[in-house]
Amino acid sequence: MSHQHSFDSLETLAIHAGNTADPLTGAVVPPIYQVSTYKQDGVGGLRGGYEYSRSANPTRTALEENLAALEGGRRGLAFASGLAAEDCLLRTLLEPGDHVVIPNDAYGGTFRLFAKVVARWGVEWSVADTSDPAAVRAALTSKTKLIWVETPSNPLLNITDIAALAEIARGAGVRLVVDNTFASPYLQQPIALGADLVVHSLTKYMGGHSDVVGGALIAADEAVGEELAYHQNAMGAVAGPFDSWLVLRGIKTLPVRMDRHSENAVRVAEMLTRHPKVTRVLYPGLSDHPGHEIAAKQMKSFGGMVSFRVEGGEEAAVEICNRAQLFTLGESLGGVESLIEHPGRMTHASVAGSALEVPGDLVRLSVGIESADDLLADLQQALGR
Repeated sequence: MSHQHSFDSLETLAIHAGNTADPLTGAVVPPIYQVSTYKQDGVGGLRGGYEYSRSANPTRTALEENLAALEGGRRGLAFASGLAAEDCLLRTLLEPGDHVVIPNDAYGGTFRLFAKVVARWGVEWSVADTSDPAAVRAALTSKTKLIWVETPSNPLLNITDIAALAEIARGAGVRLVVDNTFASPYLQQPIALGADLVVHSLTKYMGGHSDVVGGALIAADEAVGEELAYHQNAMGAVAGPFDSWLVLRGIKTLPVRMDRHSENAVRVAEMLTRHPKVTRVLYPGLSDHPGHEIAAKQMKSFGGMVSFRVEGGEEAAVEICNRAQLFTLGESLGGVESLIEHPGRMTHASVAGSALEVPGDLVRLSVGIESADDLLADLQQALGR
């Protein structure tokens, strides 16, 4: 599937790629094709290539074309959730006995998928600090097929040099997978930096309004994209038409939202660095962040996710989460509203006791697009002035 456009700015692609006017009515927004099956023009005569909505649906097609255009890939695929997308990728590209290098600070759901699901059918995995290219190189084995990266990572906001790992992957004959959920294609372009595949939880910044669950894969190679599409249909965890429509709607405002998320997050991070009860702020936009220079090189700005550690340990961190008022206590991220959570007891409880266990004194923020002054005031009262 080719995605050539006469325009290439992401702000324009976000609104127009895949969003052609409806040929029947001229509607400028793709319709929600809430349909399971399609009338065929004779046996085997598919009208527009559609036969059954697990295999293809026009609303999902519009989203998949949009995703491929935004990430600069050859094929985009939309799934029922981010983990459904990851599962399809792993079962398409791996066989029993294969090995994957995963980050030592991966998202808890990704870790659970590797440790509790794919490991049961013989896929091996090991962790490495992906912010250290030498550590990744040392973790490779003769069985390694994938290097898996999150950058910025969840929830420690570590930064991986995508281009450096792409070079290592090419030299070893393995594929590089980048989870681009935290950055979004507006802030970061992994395929342009050498990645083979991009993963998204569309639930987060792409949807942007906390009203849809979805996932995506974008492949740099046409043949790999076709293989993934075959397994998407065979396995069936596809994005529904209404969910696809909601994500398409969200993507249209992605650039302006990400600019505001980033602006607000910088102010929040700077305030936290000055607060006496905060022992460390994890945000790649701060000059003292160990990945700041790499992030500045490969990202347009630094995103809306901020984590911080506090005096008083785990109980103090939990109390801060409970005292927040404008920041809603909840899992997930990337919506227009600000969220606060305790990773150790919430999103990353599944990694407790493992090499990926997160600090108990850690608080994670998804900084929304509200007034920055109001957000700062809420955090100050939650921390206890």
